[in-house]
Amino acid sequence: MTKLMEWLFGVSVVLAAWVLVAFDPLDLSVPHTYREVALPMPLYLLVSFGCYSLATVGYRVATFNDCKEAAEELRDQIKEAKEDLRRKGLKI
Repeated sequence: MTKLMEWLFGVSVVLAAWVLVAFDPLDLSVPHTYREVALPMPLYLLVSFGCYSLATVGYRVATFNDCKEAAEELRDQIKEAKEDLRRKGLKI
């Protein structure tokens, strides 16, 4: 089973459970308080996912490693490019 199929299966199970609790199509006599909690649940999940995403991006930006060797190599390449352009007659 591919990862996509796993995710689709999981989402469909959660969606089916939500529909059963929120709308009660099978007349399972779900208590009204359960429905009140279940109806806004997708919104809560969306907000939670957004908060998690922002926290993850913020953490990874804060702990981003500097690559000193790559920075030095890039400076050397910039110097070479400037020298090459000067030899070809471009004023920098």
